[in-house]
Amino acid sequence: MTPPPAPFYPFGRSTGHGPDIDLHPQLARDGLWLGRLSACQLLLMNDSRYPWLILVPNQEGLTDFDQLPERLMPGVHEDIRHASQALRNLFQPDKLNVAALGNVVPQLHIHIIARFCQDAAWPKPVWGLLPPLPYAEKRVQEQTARLCAALGLG
Repeated sequence: MTPPPAPFYPFGRSTGHGPDIDLHPQLARDGLWLGRLSACQLLLMNDSRYPWLILVPNQEGLTDFDQLPERLMPGVHEDIRHASQALRNLFQPDKLNVAALGNVVPQLHIHIIARFCQDAAWPKPVWGLLPPLPYAEKRVQEQTARLCAALGLG
């Protein structure tokens, strides 16, 4: 069994546990490491306005879904479903947004965002509307612990 990751720190401050693949610098800057799912690395977007997970498939050089090798497709789909259900169960959102855009960050990554009718961006997309509001240390510890428990990590 893989030792549990250090879930409370951005990549620059980790204790050595981290992704198996190189992450685009923007993902590494914006994401808080949560762990590994069956086919993806899992990050929490460091924006406390929204419960927001990012999945990065475990293969270098991917930019779009059609480049996923067949062997990874079922696992990536399962990871999206698993992460979506965790957000739904923990937060009871009005809507789940699942997207892989890649216009700014070309590395294939999937956003799963719990959205609420009263959130800061509703009903617009979350991208570019407001600057990220990073988690306070205590809040990030609580949030990552809840998410890791719901996802069966660590």
